[in-house]
Amino acid sequence: MPSTTAKRCAIGLCAGFLSASAGHADTCTPDRVSVKGNFGSITFRVEIADDARERALGLMNRESLAKLSGMLFVYDKPQPLSFWMRNTLIPLDIIFVDQAGKIAKIHADAIPLDESPLYGGPELTHVLEINGGLAKEFGISEGDILRHSTFNQNEAHWPCG
Repeated sequence: MPSTTAKRCAIGLCAGFLSASAGHADTCTPDRVSVKGNFGSITFRVEIADDARERALGLMNRESLAKLSGMLFVYDKPQPLSFWMRNTLIPLDIIFVDQAGKIAKIHADAIPLDESPLYGGPELTHVLEINGGLAKEFGISEGDILRHSTFNQNEAHWPCG
């Protein structure tokens, strides 16, 4: 009978499971963000967009995104944030997060190329973009917690170890 690890790998959860078992769940690395909620936890490999040019480009003009990958947009201070899908070719779940790592709003399956603003709320410092539908598939919801070294560690609900 296959092990739990083998079963998870077979259904596409291997990368997140293995990264957690390799110690990434206990420490923060710049290229990974973990999400924890009632569903358990999962880790995504991310690119960081932390300056104006990188944030403006985001995931535009990409034809695909690996399943457990994404982009983490980082802002220096809390502020109201809105995103759109201009020149974005793939559907995305856009996850708006406060400075302590708490998910404030999820815009699921944002429509490719749609220029309608998607408002996340006030006092936000991060946005995580992942493939459309993954938040629902994994059970990620508003109120869940993210872990990454760019969150205010003094306020973090799930600080870096």
